[in-house]
Amino acid sequence: MYWSSERDNMSVFMDLNVPFTADKKRLKTLLETAAHLGFSTVAINYVHLPQAKGKKEIPQPTPLSHLVDELPIVQTACMTFDVDIICITVTERLPFFFKRAPVNGARERGVAFEVCYSAAIRDSTIRRYTLTNTMELVERCAGKNIIISSGTDKPLELRGPYDIANLAQVFGMSEVNAKDSVSSNCRSVLLHAETRKTACGVIYTMKSKDSQPEAINTVSTASDGPPQAKKLKTTAS
Repeated sequence: MYWSSERDNMSVFMDLNVPFTADKKRLKTLLETAAHLGFSTVAINYVHLPQAKGKKEIPQPTPLSHLVDELPIVQTACMTFDVDIICITVTERLPFFFKRAPVNGARERGVAFEVCYSAAIRDSTIRRYTLTNTMELVERCAGKNIIISSGTDKPLELRGPYDIANLAQVFGMSEVNAKDSVSSNCRSVLLHAETRKTACGVIYTMKSKDSQPEAINTVSTASDGPPQAKKLKTTAS
């Protein structure tokens, strides 16, 4: 779910990853802080964990490092998964390398890569991993199809859109791509999600009102008798 304010005539800045909290007062404070900082749209990230029915045993999750050895999970996510956002955990050493071919495949499909910055505020080690991993991702993506979100439920860790754009330039993005990471790229993700619900986008065509009477007159003239040009020739002779 996402919240949006009515400011269409201004630049639309978005934060697409604000964790859900059951404390309504705290959630309201988060939204008010985001609006005060200049965000027009905030997506609330609610994680639903399905519960098993009866006494069925749930298999233990396989560590990501083991999956990477057996299956190119990042490549599969970029090329085949029907998703809108691939969220990269940049706060630790990644057990894989970003390859240019899968990343370009994800870009062609309209999939965006999300990076969260809030964890880098708390710890210097996490900050170092965030810088290293994000700079590598930016290099592979050429600074495109990347969105930067907060990923925090604490109002004090929220930053304004222009501060995030400056941080994106530290990651190696250009000035235009840095601003797109909190504005137009986020909007493209929302539109991509909408088009997936409508069979990859639908184009509606309809006849204009001006052309409809002409078509009716042409049909009625053809059914009454010979064309108008032939009637004129008959009269002249």
